[in-house]
Amino acid sequence: MKKLLASALVGALALGMTGCSGSGGQEREFEGQELHLYNWGEYMGENLISDFEEQTGATVNVDYFESNEQMYIKVANGESFDVLVPSDYMIERLIQEDLLQPLDKDKLTNLDQLSDGVMGLDYDPNNDYSIPYFWGTVGIVYDKTKVSEEDLEKEGYNIFLDTKYKGDIYLYDSERDSFMMALKALGYSMNTTNEAELQEAYQWLVKCVETMEPEIVTDEIIDNMAQGRKALGLIYSGDAAYVMSENEDMGFYMPETGTNLWSDAMVIPKNAENPELAHAFIDYVCNYDAAMDNSSYVGYTSPNEEVMNELSGEGGDFEGINAYIPRTGNDQDEVFKYDEQTRTIIAELFSKVKVAASNAE
Repeated sequence: MKKLLASALVGALALGMTGCSGSGGQEREFEGQELHLYNWGEYMGENLISDFEEQTGATVNVDYFESNEQMYIKVANGESFDVLVPSDYMIERLIQEDLLQPLDKDKLTNLDQLSDGVMGLDYDPNNDYSIPYFWGTVGIVYDKTKVSEEDLEKEGYNIFLDTKYKGDIYLYDSERDSFMMALKALGYSMNTTNEAELQEAYQWLVKCVETMEPEIVTDEIIDNMAQGRKALGLIYSGDAAYVMSENEDMGFYMPETGTNLWSDAMVIPKNAENPELAHAFIDYVCNYDAAMDNSSYVGYTSPNEEVMNELSGEGGDFEGINAYIPRTGNDQDEVFKYDEQTRTIIAELFSKVKVAASNAE
């Protein structure tokens, strides 16, 4: 927030000196207009907002959310934003509930820069409502001095039940990803609506927390694994890329039984007050300079193919780090689908898992 305030102050001073024009005295298309952006915290490049403001003359007001559900409540209650950055399954819900407006592709000139691997995903097959912002997978971060890849290949997610690693594992405090792990370990789809399969996954997780003494964490896993505090843990690929860049002993593994291929994407709510400026912002985020700023700073995978290849290639920030490039081509990898009844069941069962974990301490 301090960075954003500083950027806004610099922008205001520049505006006063240039007489409401950009560099070279050229009138800027959106001079004096406001964009209301609702995004995750710590999820933007250092210069993303200030550069957009400088180019367009607009002011960007940013609010932050901590979960898709928190974001949904505000949008469903009619609060107006111009651009949101929700996750795949939540975009599917927003489309179902008619809370988004279709995009005008004629106003999006940079879409050809985006990777085919993150376009046309199941929740929005034609990208009629959403344009990718970041994407990635979920996998296992592990200490190569403690865990062999042979064990990982043999056991997959079941390595979280291997008592060899008792007391030396992290579980991620996410009901969706925890159930994804358990369902994939059992050979099921992570989008199953079969209650018997969900119950099996619940029992798998209970066995894990009762026998393995895991530490259930969220973002603490990033610094903790970078410091080698545990043998392994469940983690988002972008966080794993950072961990591996900080500690050469760390590796990242995705079981062949499949994982969550996720995407956070930009959408325009139906009640947006400035859809023209919203389109300009979405298009701007897709271009090389903005995408490079975003991805090199945050560490998550850019949908811009040139940026992705440059950062992962020779001399790039993530050279040799397999976590940076999301896996494509595995038929067992899935994108989360929205199903309210299943979501409710999983939420209730995961609460019981955490109670079991507390009782096991």
